[in-house]
Amino acid sequence: MGIDQDIQTKFRNEYQKAAVNIIYTYNWMTERTKEIFAAADITPQQFNILRILRGSLPNPLSTLQIRERMLDKMSDTSRIVDRLIAKGLVKKGICKTDRRLVDVIITEKGKKVLEKLDLQQDEMDNVIGNLSKKEALVLSELLDKLRGSK
Repeated sequence: MGIDQDIQTKFRNEYQKAAVNIIYTYNWMTERTKEIFAAADITPQQFNILRILRGSLPNPLSTLQIRERMLDKMSDTSRIVDRLIAKGLVKKGICKTDRRLVDVIITEKGKKVLEKLDLQQDEMDNVIGNLSKKEALVLSELLDKLRGSK
């Protein structure tokens, strides 16, 4: 089925169809990966923050730096970090260079959660497994071009 049948509508033109298809596909992919994250008792946004913090090790990051690197820029970073603290996956500290800022760093427990999820990367990749590697590359290049990154 194509996007026309999936949402049962006619599009004004191919540009509108492509834009709606991107949004629809993003939500479709999010639903497919939610189950993987739910099994680890985290949300996709929490997963994103944990990966950002693991990537910055051994350096902590401020919530502002985390927000700048997040995939979903509209997320309430502070609220998500607070939930990760409550789960023991990250910890906060006062920034050594600017006492007005708060530093966030991933804990050992947070790293273990990511290590378990790393074992499920193939399952996450399979969300777009209908594409060949070449098609996935072309799709990435087209999306980069759409954003003016290429």
